[in-house]
Amino acid sequence: MPLTESTFRPHPILANGHIQTIWPVLLPHGICIPWVKERLELDDGDFLDLNWLRHPVGHRSGRLVVLSHGLEGSADGLYIRTMTAALHKEGWDVLAWNFRGCSGEPNRLLRSYHSGESQDLRTLIEAKAGDYDQVALVGFSLGGNITLKYLGEQPPHPKVVAGAAISSPVDLAASARTLDQLWSNKLYLHRFLVSLISKIEEKHHRFPGKLDVRGLHRIRTFREFDDRYTAPLHGFANAADYWARCSSKPLLPRITVPTLIISARNDPFLPAECFPFAEAEANSLVELDVPASGGHVGFVESNSSTTSWLEGRVAGFLQRTPGRGKTVGCETTCSAPPPRFFDWQK
Repeated sequence: MPLTESTFRPHPILANGHIQTIWPVLLPHGICIPWVKERLELDDGDFLDLNWLRHPVGHRSGRLVVLSHGLEGSADGLYIRTMTAALHKEGWDVLAWNFRGCSGEPNRLLRSYHSGESQDLRTLIEAKAGDYDQVALVGFSLGGNITLKYLGEQPPHPKVVAGAAISSPVDLAASARTLDQLWSNKLYLHRFLVSLISKIEEKHHRFPGKLDVRGLHRIRTFREFDDRYTAPLHGFANAADYWARCSSKPLLPRITVPTLIISARNDPFLPAECFPFAEAEANSLVELDVPASGGHVGFVESNSSTTSWLEGRVAGFLQRTPGRGKTVGCETTCSAPPPRFFDWQK
């Protein structure tokens, strides 16, 4: 599908990509979701912790949206909660899931999650889609790459009718290089690595002798971390092999349900390789929205605490998405919840 002309217009003094990314930190973020928690046991002995927001029995529409968070985030992140509030208002039941080890409780196995862990999403959908007529998937950053990979690597569950990915590093190698090498990204990189290294230390104590932690705190790049830990723990030869096999970009032409990709041109995490113009052009079901501004999961329209463009854009896309003979129905407007955190804020 040709590039969509974006309707996002940032506040004039907030147009810079770093400001768009960081500004939400400074604003009120007291939105509260009355989550109902569930633990999904997995066949390999591990578990996924799920956050639900359902409509009361008798008022359910038969529509479920599954939200996937970003790197070192959680299902209770602010951008998850704001999207939950908006889509729930439009009639969707919402399931926000935590990747392994991201719910506040360490997962049971030595392995964890990674940028291409679509099998856990597949298992989750297989387990929970049965109670619904239609399922939509929305992913943020790393969760967006997982969502797109799931949609493109093989036909999705028959009840999955639409997808959306926000600020997604569809070329993992290029995004990692951008975070590793640009001085302007050192703050983001540091915060990610502090969290990831802390989890390696915790696993080292629970699984003595399984991990080499010599020099752990001298790691300064994603390449170093992924070479030493992510790749070998999850069956990849090295970081380059991991990034190549888990990037969703090559799979976009194979997506078979209407899918929206939103990425800002000034996203500090995303280089040119992460804007899949040719792939979207080759697939009439993929809609690419590339605003000039927006940062990383930012999209702040004003300097107030009521920013809703992203939620409205996703809800509007789902409203007009034909779901394999049915229409995914929701209202054309959404409430204006507070702005979202980006991934490393957790």
